[in-house]
Amino acid sequence: MNKMMKSLCAASLLALMSSVVFAKLPPPSDEAKAKALEAKAKAAWTGKVGGYKLCLAQDRAAAHYLRTSGKGVATASACADPGPFVYTPAGAAPATAAAPAASATDPAKKP
Repeated sequence: MNKMMKSLCAASLLALMSSVVFAKLPPPSDEAKAKALEAKAKAAWTGKVGGYKLCLAQDRAAAHYLRTSGKGVATASACADPGPFVYTPAGAAPATAAAPAASATDPAKKP
């Protein structure tokens, strides 16, 4: 009887949990989508920075090896610095200088 009670409890627990698994989440808001895109861009940039730092470390190691072994002179490699992180949303227009507003003392402005 005890074994049957345990299996019945386990089955009911699994049935309860399966309803949670099949529940649907609401679609993400536009703000959440924008944050996700920015996080994706930041992760890609972080990967580029990691690759750049690895390239610099490999250059230093190769230069040290060549310098200490007397095998020759190290040549410069093409490590591309990714620069600072700048995120521009896909739908946003590029930043431009806003036109100055006409002031009240502007002679071209007529009342």
